[in-house]
Amino acid sequence: MPDTSVHAPAPPAEPQGELSIRTMAMPADTNQNGDIFGGWLLSQMDIAGGIFASKASRSRAVTVAIEAMTFRKPVYVGDVVSVFCSTVRLGRTSITVHVAAWVRRRNESNSILVTDGNYTYVAIDDHGRPQPIRQEPPAVSA
Repeated sequence: MPDTSVHAPAPPAEPQGELSIRTMAMPADTNQNGDIFGGWLLSQMDIAGGIFASKASRSRAVTVAIEAMTFRKPVYVGDVVSVFCSTVRLGRTSITVHVAAWVRRRNESNSILVTDGNYTYVAIDDHGRPQPIRQEPPAVSA
């Protein structure tokens, strides 16, 4: 019987991809109830994905879409947030990046996946126009 649940698939046991940024959730990042804003976390993830996309495209890269976001667990003040990125799809001018935020809570040794999703970026030139992503030719082995 196929899985027809609306819930996200089970998370991986450990981070996958490349570490792009690491930061700490601070009291200034909270709402009036003392909870970390989802928007703050999305912003951190967008920064991390943008760094990854710029590195991959070797140019400026701008966010054009965020899709399939899954908020799995809350982030608390004092959590160390690590954002990992990996390529989902590489197009002519765009790159889709899977961005996953993991936290390490105080007094815990395990990291927990709190949020993940796919972000799409477009490589742009100095005038803000889309430009082809320069792909590396395959390495030649001797």
